Amino acid sequence: MHSYWQAAAGGVLIGLASWLLLASLGRIAGISGIAAGAFSRIPGEAAWRWAFLAGLVGAGAAAAAWLHPPATVLRPWPLLLAAGALVGFGTVLGSGCTSGHGVCGLGRRSMRSLVATLVFMGAGAATVLIARYVQG
Repeated sequence: MHSYWQAAAGGVLIGLASWLLLASLGRIAGISGIAAGAFSRIPGEAAWRWAFLAGLVGAGAAAAAWLHPPATVLRPWPLLLAAGALVGFGTVLGSGCTSGHGVCGLGRRSMRSLVATLVFMGAGAATVLIARYVQG
């Protein structure tokens, strides 16, 4: 399968999953909020969140096994931890993650999500520019 079709199929599945979650449970498919709420002590809250997160991991593993993605270049653990901390900080600062704002918020025509998504995309583009062309 060509990578464009894989990306399109992935986008359709992400949209379908977020719609199903909203239609069935009235919940937004923002991964940071789902992950944070997985440790909730409120009855019935943790179970669906863990099921959703398990589905994400399981689908990723199945896609990797089926599609045989190309090998990736591994980075040192300290760099990965620092990157994860920065993403977490940005998620808190932006009141949500790219999935919550970009997938669900834009679909609900949220102005806050539009601004957040534009900032996410701009920061990502600037990072690629610096990593590829400035650093060498």
